[in-house]
Amino acid sequence: MVKRKLGALEKVEADLPNLQHKIKRDPKSYVEDFRAQHYQYESHREIFMAAPSSATDNGVISLRDLIDFISHVADCYPDITKDFPQQLIDMLMQHHLTLEPELREKIVGSLVLLRKKELLDSATLLNTLFPILISTPSKTLRLFLFQKILSDIRTANSKTTNHKLNRTMQTVLFNLVTSDRTSSKGLWAIKLTRELWKRQIWTEAKAVEVIKEASLSDNEKVIVGGVRFFLGGDKDREEAEDESSDEETVDIGRVKHAYGKNKKTRKNARTVEKAKASMKKKERKKGQPQLLNFSALHLLHDPQGFAESLFSKHLQGTKSNLNLEQKLLVLQLVSRLVGLHKLQIMQLYSYFQKYLTPRQPSVTSFLASLAQASHDLVPPDALEPLVQKIANEFVSEASASEVATAGLNAIREICARQPLAIDETLLQDLVMYRKSKDKGVVMGARGLLSLYRDVGAEMLKKRDRGKEAAMSLRAGERKEKRFGEQEAGGIEGLELLEQHKEEERRNKRREQGLPSDGEDENEEDDEEANWAAWNVEDDEDSDDSGGWINVESDGEIEMSESDDEKDEHPAKKAKQENGEEKENEANSNEAKEKKPSLATTRILTPADLAKLAELRSQASSTSTLPKSKRGKPQAPGTRHNDDPLTAEEIEGLAALSAGKQTREERIAHARQGNPDRAEHKSVTAKRKEKKQAEGKSTTNKEKARKKNFFMTLGKAKGKGKRSLVETRRVLKAHQERQKRGGRRANGR
Repeated sequence: MVKRKLGALEKVEADLPNLQHKIKRDPKSYVEDFRAQHYQYESHREIFMAAPSSATDNGVISLRDLIDFISHVADCYPDITKDFPQQLIDMLMQHHLTLEPELREKIVGSLVLLRKKELLDSATLLNTLFPILISTPSKTLRLFLFQKILSDIRTANSKTTNHKLNRTMQTVLFNLVTSDRTSSKGLWAIKLTRELWKRQIWTEAKAVEVIKEASLSDNEKVIVGGVRFFLGGDKDREEAEDESSDEETVDIGRVKHAYGKNKKTRKNARTVEKAKASMKKKERKKGQPQLLNFSALHLLHDPQGFAESLFSKHLQGTKSNLNLEQKLLVLQLVSRLVGLHKLQIMQLYSYFQKYLTPRQPSVTSFLASLAQASHDLVPPDALEPLVQKIANEFVSEASASEVATAGLNAIREICARQPLAIDETLLQDLVMYRKSKDKGVVMGARGLLSLYRDVGAEMLKKRDRGKEAAMSLRAGERKEKRFGEQEAGGIEGLELLEQHKEEERRNKRREQGLPSDGEDENEEDDEEANWAAWNVEDDEDSDDSGGWINVESDGEIEMSESDDEKDEHPAKKAKQENGEEKENEANSNEAKEKKPSLATTRILTPADLAKLAELRSQASSTSTLPKSKRGKPQAPGTRHNDDPLTAEEIEGLAALSAGKQTREERIAHARQGNPDRAEHKSVTAKRKEKKQAEGKSTTNKEKARKKNFFMTLGKAKGKGKRSLVETRRVLKAHQERQKRGGRRANGR
């Protein structure tokens, strides 16, 4: 009797897939069948929960199959399966250490499936899986749970941002990191936050605060993980965005051409429709406003306090257990924070003193960090000893060329951020190294020279200032910049718009046959057309404000001569009058030449702003061209504040000659100067690529050239056996065929 029941049970369990499909088609007709299977599940679950360690293999397999069956059809009978999700949660939470691996994965997969069917909310699922993730010793289970948690959060934020779920998870991760700072469990918070940041799901400041607390942990692995996020998380996000944009690129022309030439099948038609839908989706994305992706370093709540805590806890403190490589990572983060937010940590600069020596391992990284920690609000007294030590330790005639190059490059990067960090004597000494025989040293010295021609030409000798700097100093256009002095705010690239407007005006006057240097009388009409009859000049000339009061100039005011001036010698008096006339004439010419800025004379229209953005992009694209092809030379040492300074840039040419580079690496390095330049190819190669892009084949001549050698042996042997008369006949026929345009007579 028992054997008969077991056989019937095995038969029913074998029909579970078939029953599952029937229930999905018509749930009402198979209610009793489902109740029977649900009763079997309840029996197996009670037996398993009573003694999970002594469960038989057949019982575990039966329970696993029944869990899979019920989870797939649970949405058809919500009343019967209302306790099913909680039962799976209890089974997993209580016995995840002793569960059979396949059964454990089946329970997790069933919970995720119930979440997709909306029989279980995301918060409950994540609060169930995450504690198991950080506590289970099984490596495979940790990886499986991490993928499921990440997938569920991505799904919950696919259509719209689920702020409630995100705040809940971020609070859980924050508490995990701060509850026990000596534990390595905070690594899971870093991994999860980094993946979601990379996929642009978590982009707010609360996610950054989780990594900030992880960086202040006491566990070495957690510290390094948090610091690496700040140093490379934004780069990972940009690479992921580039990969996603590359994957969506579809050549619709090639797909249509292939569909027109190939056999008309449903599969090919679906391919064309899919390509069209992809192109429409891409066009819609272009029309949408671009989201601003703030850097993690910009979203910090208190960068000054964070930088001070990092420095005092991991670098300055004697209780830190970090090795040199880990300390260097923390130092790079602190220096980037100081340079980006212009922070003040005076102890940081004295910390660099003991590491600025050529014998120090990874000394170029320390030099790069020092340069990043420099900005125009750092007192020159704090940087001068460091620059002097770099010059003494690295830049000398007895030093190797690689060492001198690194020292000069480091000094140039420091002075680009704080020009007052060096005195005139040391600057003149370093500039003289441009006459060295080593190329790297020459480039470093020339870079320092060109930098100070722009930011501090008065510190150079007259012969080193260059033409433009000397003329600017003589005209008084450049003044010595003082410590803490900030330039007045303005619109970036406005001078480019002014040049464009001036060229347009001159071209219009040339077309009208007028001199190009004259003033345009129709300028007010253009302004009215742009702003729909909004005349700013009428507002300025209105009499409501009382108008301007005409005041006589200094030359028009007659002053009575004093007795001392009457007694003066006539020749001396005439000389003074001539000097005053020349000075007045120079001031008047200077006033004529100095025109008011475009921003102070008119209001920029939307068309002007669009043109300004276009001119900025053109200027940025031409900044990498040679000086002879640029519109305006760019100041050396300028870079975006978010861009890090690497050790390779400090090493200069030494980084390239350190080891043999492959051809691809050399090409990539050569392209860094001009990334927009297309690859050089022959005309034949370009035509071939064009044909391949259009889906076309090669010509018969190209096919014959690539024909297998053994397939041409017969024809070659036949040619060798021809007589002279036969050879003449064949050549004559070939000439006649060529005259009439081939075998098909295409020439006629």
